[in-house]
Amino acid sequence: MTYKEKKRWVFFGLPFTFTTYTVNEEFITIDAGLLHRDEDDCYMYKVVDTKLCVSLLERIFGLGTVKCYGGDTTHPVLELKHIRHAKEIKNFILAASEEQRMKRKTLKTQDIGSPDDLSEMDGLGDH
Repeated sequence: MTYKEKKRWVFFGLPFTFTTYTVNEEFITIDAGLLHRDEDDCYMYKVVDTKLCVSLLERIFGLGTVKCYGGDTTHPVLELKHIRHAKEIKNFILAASEEQRMKRKTLKTQDIGSPDDLSEMDGLGDH
């Protein structure tokens, strides 16, 4: 499944911007600009969590903003701003990112440090 949405003005939800978001099972692509075009991709397996933000104006005009949190270098927080079907796309990204991590056997871990690191931080290390 592929979603293709344009960034819209919040007022009336009109697509008068030059930014297009494409979301499929493997990656998210942001294509922006009129004279100077920028295309940015984020692999789906790098997305760790998603968040749906809907302001009052967005709610009135049927829009939303999806924030994707992950390990992408260029966009640690990737925002798909003022798009239609935002909740559906957020749920798709969350499911597809988990599926891609399982497919690639990728595990997102946190480095919380070892007891040796903690004792050095507290000044309790070997002297």
